[in-house]
Amino acid sequence: MTVFAVGLLAVVLVGAVTRPRNLPEAAAAIPAALIVLVTGLIAPGRAWDEVRELGPTVGFLAAVLVLAHLADAEGVFRWAGGLLAHHSHHRPRRLFALVVLAATATTAVLSLDATVVLLTPVVLDTARRLGARPAPHAFACAHLANSGSLLLPVANLTNLLALQALQSSGVTFLGFAGLMLLPQLAVLLVEYVGLRLTFRGDLAAPADPAGPDDEAPVPRVALAVLGATLLGFAASSPLGIEPVWVAVAGAGVLAIRTLATHRTRVPDVVAAASPLFCLFVLALGVVVAAVTDRGLGQLVAGLLPDGTSFGALLGLAAIAAVLANLVNNLPATLVLLAALGPTPAVGAVLAVLIGVNVGPNLTPVGSLATLLWRRVLAARGVPAPLGTFTVAGLATVPLAIVAGTAALALVV
Repeated sequence: MTVFAVGLLAVVLVGAVTRPRNLPEAAAAIPAALIVLVTGLIAPGRAWDEVRELGPTVGFLAAVLVLAHLADAEGVFRWAGGLLAHHSHHRPRRLFALVVLAATATTAVLSLDATVVLLTPVVLDTARRLGARPAPHAFACAHLANSGSLLLPVANLTNLLALQALQSSGVTFLGFAGLMLLPQLAVLLVEYVGLRLTFRGDLAAPADPAGPDDEAPVPRVALAVLGATLLGFAASSPLGIEPVWVAVAGAGVLAIRTLATHRTRVPDVVAAASPLFCLFVLALGVVVAAVTDRGLGQLVAGLLPDGTSFGALLGLAAIAAVLANLVNNLPATLVLLAALGPTPAVGAVLAVLIGVNVGPNLTPVGSLATLLWRRVLAARGVPAPLGTFTVAGLATVPLAIVAGTAALALVV
């Protein structure tokens, strides 16, 4: 039965990665979840517990996706593109540095999906207008969507799962950010240097502007709502208020204005919430729970090092990175957190997070965000060769994991 459960998980992951006939990720996940229930691989009560635990996290994901869509409708990303073009002074290296900062900020506040889906097209258009080669800036968006998501719990679904696992340790929103600040800075430094060296030829090529810089109006209302929402995350955590309610409130406030001014429509808002993807995450959680209960969790637990020394933390981060590239970072997070037990050490959870967030930059299948990024580039005719992706990954991922884990060892 264990082999059967692992086979079902493999089918779900292959379906999510390849999406045959453009079917949504849920097309394989939901039937697989039903199969593990019908065959008794997981008890209905256990499946319901998994769905209930994931519910607030998935609800938060939907709310943040809506918030990002509304921010885009209000012109936040168009305004950001204008800033990038203006402050780059038509210099590719300067534009690259600004893209790294913009991608990091977007990921931290609006999640990695916003960086991939909304910021990447803006960055590509900006590079085109400036006559700069697109590859360095496109890859910066992909890498920082993953590795730039360490700082805040709201930046990545994996972070929310980790924060949920740390509830017994009393780690708050601000506490999480405080612990991950130094690791995030260490990882960003490695990413910047590694990517700049990888694309030094593209960045050295002179820019040939194709047109004047666009100056979009400052979206003051949208920026104010985003800022208030971020402050709400920090203020609500010590009060025991789930971040999903803060995200829903922010999205609701901005939706009133955006719908009233006809910048978006109700069907577009509903579509932005990605209900099928949310169902995919819930179904995936049930399938992973079945696989974990059928022996995978015990196997993984036996591989994990004990303690919170630098060596132990680095081992955890390395195993997490490898597993993320084998089975994708979301199921890897679910399996590893289950293997760490009900009361895991704070350092152990955060080391796993470094592995599952930074590790996916090594291969195109390490995270769903990277797969989505490749589709965004393909739709705009921008190549993302596997060889280039691998070279950029080797130039950044191993050292970033070491640097981020070393920084973590200093604060836990």
